[in-house]
Amino acid sequence: MTLSADVRVACGPLTVDLDLEVADGEVLAVLGPNGAGKSTLLRVVAGLLPPDGGRVAVGAEVWDDVAAGVHVPAHGRRLGMVFQDHLLFPHLSVTDNVAFGLRTRGTRTSDARRAAAAWLARVGIADLGDRRPGRLSGGQAQRAALARALVGEPAVLLLDEPLSALDARTRLTVRAELRRHLAEYAGSTVLVTHDPIDAMALADRVVVVEEGRVVQAGTPADVSRHPRTDYVARLVGLALLPGTGEGTTVRLDGGGRVAVAEETAGPVFVAVRPGSVALYPARPAGSPRNVWPARLVSATPHGSTVRCELDGEVPLVADVTEAAYAELGLAPGAAVWAAVKASEVAVYDR
Repeated sequence: MTLSADVRVACGPLTVDLDLEVADGEVLAVLGPNGAGKSTLLRVVAGLLPPDGGRVAVGAEVWDDVAAGVHVPAHGRRLGMVFQDHLLFPHLSVTDNVAFGLRTRGTRTSDARRAAAAWLARVGIADLGDRRPGRLSGGQAQRAALARALVGEPAVLLLDEPLSALDARTRLTVRAELRRHLAEYAGSTVLVTHDPIDAMALADRVVVVEEGRVVQAGTPADVSRHPRTDYVARLVGLALLPGTGEGTTVRLDGGGRVAVAEETAGPVFVAVRPGSVALYPARPAGSPRNVWPARLVSATPHGSTVRCELDGEVPLVADVTEAAYAELGLAPGAAVWAAVKASEVAVYDR
C-alpha cells in the first residue's frame, strides 16, 4: 500500500513540484525551511488542497488524479493526521475526541469509545479520558492527538510539526514515545518538520525541500554526513564549501584552498565540523596543514560550548568551550587564526 504523491501546486510566486513515495512501515521526513512547500504537500495528501497537477494514490486507491478529474475529499481518505497545535475539540472529553473519527464513519458509540479507551491506554493517558483538552498538558494533548490519528487504523499517517509546540523536556519524552509507536505502525508515515533532530530521530528516510523542490534525499545519516546545500549544512552544524579537487587540495569556488587527506578531482564539496576547528590568537606552529586568518562575526551559546561564526578566506564555524572563549579574549570583530587538520575535513562529489 505504498503512498505515491506526484503533485504540482502553484502557491503565489512559489510552485511546489514534488514526487515522493513512502512504503508501508516507512517513516519519511520532509525537512525544509519555512515557505519551502512542506505544509502544502501535506495538505494535498490530506485532501485539504486539490493539486493543480499530478496524482496521489495509496496502493490501488487513487485519491487525486488531475488529468482524470479525480479528487477524494479529506473525509473519504484512510488517513490520520497530527497537527502541531493538537486541534482537539475543546467541548469534548479526551475519549470522545479520540472516538470522533470512528463515530463519523458509522461506528457505534460504545464501540468507538471502547477503541478510544484502548488507544489512550497505549499512549499512556488511560486515566485522562474524562478530561477536556483544556486540562491537559502539551505532552498529554499530543498523545491524545496521536491516539485520535491512529485509532481508525489509517493507511497513511501525516505528522505536521508534531513536537514543535512542546517544551524541551517534554519534547524528549514525547519524541521517544512517538518513535516507538511509529515503529509499530504498519502504514506509510509522512513527517513534516524543520527540526533536524526530529527528522534524524524518527525517520527512515529524509527528503529536503527548498523552494518547492527536492534538493537532497537519503537516509538521515547520509543527509547529515553529506549535506548538498548550505541550508542542510547549517542545520547539521557543518561549514559547506564547494570547490574543485586537485589531488590532496581543494580549490574553493569562493577563493582559498583546503588540504584534504585523500586524493580527489573535479567538482566536490568540503565539509568541516565546528568541533574540528581550533582557534588561536596568533598563527599556530605545528602540524595542521590548514591554517587561515579569520574574523569572528558572531558568537552564540551552543550547549556547553560557544559557537563562533568566522569570516575570511575560508568561512567556517567553530565550537569552543566557554573557558577557551574567555581565555582567548574573543568578541565579535576579533581577529583569530583557524586551524583544521586535513584528516578532519570531509570531501565528497558534488
